[in-house]
Amino acid sequence: MIDAAARQRLDALEEKILAGQRISSAEGLDLLEHESLVELGAMADLVRRRKHPDRVVTYVIDRNVNYTNVCNAFCSFCAFYRPPNHAQGYVLSAQEIERKIRETFDLGGNQILLQGGHNPRLKIDYYEELFRRLKAAFPGLWLHALSPPEVIHICRVSRISVAEAVRRLREAGLDSIPGGGAEILVDAVRERMMKNKASAAEWLAVMEEAHRQGLRSTATMMFGHIETRADRIEHMEKVRTLQDATAGFTAFIGWTYQPGNTEMGGTEASTAEYLRTMAVARIFLDNFLNIQASWVTQGPKVGAASLAFGVNDMGSTMIEENVVSAAGTAHQMNEMEIVAAVRDAGFVPARRNMLYERLATPALPA
Repeated sequence: MIDAAARQRLDALEEKILAGQRISSAEGLDLLEHESLVELGAMADLVRRRKHPDRVVTYVIDRNVNYTNVCNAFCSFCAFYRPPNHAQGYVLSAQEIERKIRETFDLGGNQILLQGGHNPRLKIDYYEELFRRLKAAFPGLWLHALSPPEVIHICRVSRISVAEAVRRLREAGLDSIPGGGAEILVDAVRERMMKNKASAAEWLAVMEEAHRQGLRSTATMMFGHIETRADRIEHMEKVRTLQDATAGFTAFIGWTYQPGNTEMGGTEASTAEYLRTMAVARIFLDNFLNIQASWVTQGPKVGAASLAFGVNDMGSTMIEENVVSAAGTAHQMNEMEIVAAVRDAGFVPARRNMLYERLATPALPA
């Protein structure tokens, strides 16, 4: 229960949201900490309906390809990476990546999410050669690749600027940049979780430069570990501010930390906490058109339930996923299952691409 003064304050905040006004960081934190889950869901659903009145929920067919697990960022929350010179470290061959792409095309997709560790042996020329080869072999391929920390790492080992790295990668075939590596964009938190990874300002700088050069990207947040709720709001404020300046983000994607097999350990955030946070994200991030579910960490049922909490996109079919599964979480959904989940939740499913342009959706069984 909250006291009368807090209820009066939240009622006034609800009126502000109903009127379509932007809320402040302090107001966002008030919602996250004190508003009931039912009320949050109702408000987030209202905001979603204003932006997506046709009740369409989108999804994309793509595949996560983790080209290397060698990494010197030493993130305590990651169960996937192996340090340099580890016996289990790998770098996929170009032929193996091409095989994975061919399978993706066979399943109706033309996009891959290409991400990996901070491998000190891989400099800018490796990525340029790989991207050009992949685009030559698959002219219709959409290359959604290299999170901001990977770009910063490439800059460091190649001794080039962010602007040059983005330009060269774009010229080699990079189409868009995933929002991975954001975790929580608060350096006091980041410094406790990792040893050698991009700062919050560096993550934002890569995205700003990418947007300046015409690339679109996504924004992400991994929560439910050592951060506070105030840290989550600060994270959202930073991506909202950049979106005001560039309008370069296509979507916001939030997921909960998976503690299995990690150095950091701990417990996963509850389903209620996940839904609460995603609802506030929909309300607070008023300049984001799309909010994506994380059924990969939450499971299909909670992923579908999040559609009533402001979410309008089910994300990827995830033909392949390695990072979350390394932490012991292994949810899977194929296209038919995503379509069924969306329909069962009372929405209309539609395929999309990374730019959220709707594509022809196959006539799958009802």
